[in-house]
Amino acid sequence: MVGLNKNILRTILIISYIMVIAFIISGVSALFSYLNTGADRSSMLHTEIQKVEQYTPKLTWEPLQNEGRPMDNENLSALQNDYLDAWYVKQIAYKSNKTAGIKDYYTDSARKNLYDFITLNKSKNISIEATTLNHNPTLEFFSEDGQLAVVTDRNVVEYKRVFKAEKLILETTETSTYKMVFLLEDGFWRIRHLVKEESKPYHFEAKTIATDNIDIKGINYYPQANPWDMFGDDFSTETIAKDFKIIKDAGLNSVRIFVQYEDFGKANVKPEKLEKLKQTLDLAEAEHLKVVLTLFDFYGDYSVMDWTLNQRHAEIIVSTFKDHNAIIAWDIKNEPNLDFESRGKANVVAWLDHMIAIVKSTDSIHPVTIGWSNTQSAPILKDKVDIVSFHYYEDLEELDTAIKTLKKEIPNKPLVLQEFGISSYSGFWKPHGSSEEDQANYHKKIQELIAVNNLQFMSWTLYDFTYIPKEVVGKLPWRKNAQKHFGFIDKNGTKKESFKYISN
Repeated sequence: MVGLNKNILRTILIISYIMVIAFIISGVSALFSYLNTGADRSSMLHTEIQKVEQYTPKLTWEPLQNEGRPMDNENLSALQNDYLDAWYVKQIAYKSNKTAGIKDYYTDSARKNLYDFITLNKSKNISIEATTLNHNPTLEFFSEDGQLAVVTDRNVVEYKRVFKAEKLILETTETSTYKMVFLLEDGFWRIRHLVKEESKPYHFEAKTIATDNIDIKGINYYPQANPWDMFGDDFSTETIAKDFKIIKDAGLNSVRIFVQYEDFGKANVKPEKLEKLKQTLDLAEAEHLKVVLTLFDFYGDYSVMDWTLNQRHAEIIVSTFKDHNAIIAWDIKNEPNLDFESRGKANVVAWLDHMIAIVKSTDSIHPVTIGWSNTQSAPILKDKVDIVSFHYYEDLEELDTAIKTLKKEIPNKPLVLQEFGISSYSGFWKPHGSSEEDQANYHKKIQELIAVNNLQFMSWTLYDFTYIPKEVVGKLPWRKNAQKHFGFIDKNGTKKESFKYISN
């Protein structure tokens, strides 16, 4: 019996040993196969980069007329991807003063210079936030054995912020020319030699856009059934068409609608979202309504390392619809000044400045604005935008003075009161709120002020809503319930008393 138990135990041990060996061999085999079939270095090596589109500056190759061996598209694509990843890794290293990932994109000789620079910055408590926005590379040479490539990258637009002890000491945008030698090692292109040949300050000169023929009398719009999710699964052209007719019949000529950054796919804008947006613009055109399209809704990062992704997003949307007859203006961002405290005013303003340039370089016809949340912030970047837009939810007694102050500071550009309104909610969560009569009186008075000051306007909003996402006003019930009742039409589809004053 003892001998039988020993045999069973021996058999179990042998089987277990065989299974462990087989598992190890299988794992090593899978790893070897993975590394030799275009494996993602970010997950297999320690570059800390996930192989997603994390860096997407605008890149335009000059026509291939290089010396040496002809370059095929597959090799050119691989070279381009590794080149951009090399930029990304370097910028992460300069910001963090850590060398992780450098060796995966630079050869021994090239990485020594980078390591020395990082060591020097670290010793002086200096860090650098930077990104490149445009590249124009030329392939000068590709060796016959396919192992070496020489590239000149001209007019590289590079934005840079330098910090010492976390204090900003330099902010600059330059255009530079770089000369590089690449070596193919382990199936990846690594930079062996990189030299900046010349550099000069970069200034974007935008074409002046006429605004004399713009007369905005409109409203901010979301469908009643799916506010803040207009282009989601419940998208309905029938509903939007009906609502646009109500808006037009009310004497208004424009609507403001919102493109949410993440919902539309961030840098990889989703074709199905573009199609829904096109249908919406078509419906607006059919009713002879103009559209102020607000970009980057629900975006709040502003990180320099995000800029190329934001740039790609804006370029795709603006280039797709810049020729649409319904577009009247691009609104870069809704109430970005609310992010000053959490993200830093300098960061937000720098991001806005860049995005204005991107939109204007993509569309030189339609004016650009920013939807500031108050009159105090409205003068920021006043020389960069074509229309100055502001929101007002404060005491109406102070509005006239605020408008006159703005007109003195900004005498040469149209002013648009882009959001205003008052909730008609009065209930358990706000027992001393306003009634529908109060709301009507408010709109009557503000339309009188708009007329006296010759303001353009877009009120908030057509409908009362039954649902408010927490991302809009938070979770507090008194705020959410008040937000539900700003409409000129109640939740049952009945026009409220304020509807008489939806226009002047």
